Amino acid sequence: MKMILILRPSSCLAVFAFLSFVSMSSPLRAQAVAVMVNGEPITTLDIEQRSRLIKISTHKSPARQEVIDELIDEKVKVREAKKYGVNPTSTDIDRAYANMGARMGMSPDQLTKSLGSQGIRPDTIKSRLKADLVWGSLVRGRFKESLLVSDRDVNEALKSSGDDQSKMEGFEYQMRPVVLIVPRGATASMVEARRNEANALRERVQSCAEIIRTVKVMRNATIRETVTKTSTDLPPPLRDLLDKTAVGHLTPPEMTRQGVEMAAVCGKKVTSVDTPKKKEIREKMFADKYEKRSKSYLERIRKSAMIEYRESRP
Repeated sequence: MKMILILRPSSCLAVFAFLSFVSMSSPLRAQAVAVMVNGEPITTLDIEQRSRLIKISTHKSPARQEVIDELIDEKVKVREAKKYGVNPTSTDIDRAYANMGARMGMSPDQLTKSLGSQGIRPDTIKSRLKADLVWGSLVRGRFKESLLVSDRDVNEALKSSGDDQSKMEGFEYQMRPVVLIVPRGATASMVEARRNEANALRERVQSCAEIIRTVKVMRNATIRETVTKTSTDLPPPLRDLLDKTAVGHLTPPEMTRQGVEMAAVCGKKVTSVDTPKKKEIREKMFADKYEKRSKSYLERIRKSAMIEYRESRP
């Protein structure tokens, strides 16, 4: 005997609403293909995930087409890179992911957990990282010669900037670190006594040879091997300090974990290595060249890509 189920109008509405909810939240709908790029799909889930990532990165809600364009560009970049053998391994991507977490003070697991709390899968970031890695390697490799910035270009840019022309010269410093050891738990008076010794030493010595002889016979003091650094290797405060310290003299004493430290300036000479200002100009000029070359290259290969929209465009 067949059973006939009779539903009241209100029950029909409830069932319809439930079925609609299940349909809308099903994985099949979430994974619907929105765009095909050279035979590879971009799903609605990809678009949703990338939208969330952009929103937490920029604190702005991106337009849907903007997100789709970004995903299309990445598909095109990765495909082009493969043609030239640029194809990072999963280990390379995981390393880039770990480095990103480290810059944020997080382990990979902590980064994944943080992203998950905002509804973002780690693969969403890894896809972007992969595209960035392969594209940077490809553009730099294919257009290496045209991206070079000559010394002449840098010097002309520096002259036209109106900055102090002395910034065109870089220096190479030869230093010997000196430490007057202060034991842990030392009293304030002990620390002050060592600082006074350091200042007295600074006033007395006139050459690195004299500094070496004096420190070697001092109690609880040491002088380390020569360290050679250029202007671009040093932070501005230390660079300024060395510039103000004559060769054969000591820099002002500084309290560190080891004790009272100074640096004996044993050599200072002009070098052909970029000054910090020239390095800044060179990097900016390279970045401008790279951006232009990258943009024109992407536009060219995107025009030849097979892009098929499976949903209506705005």
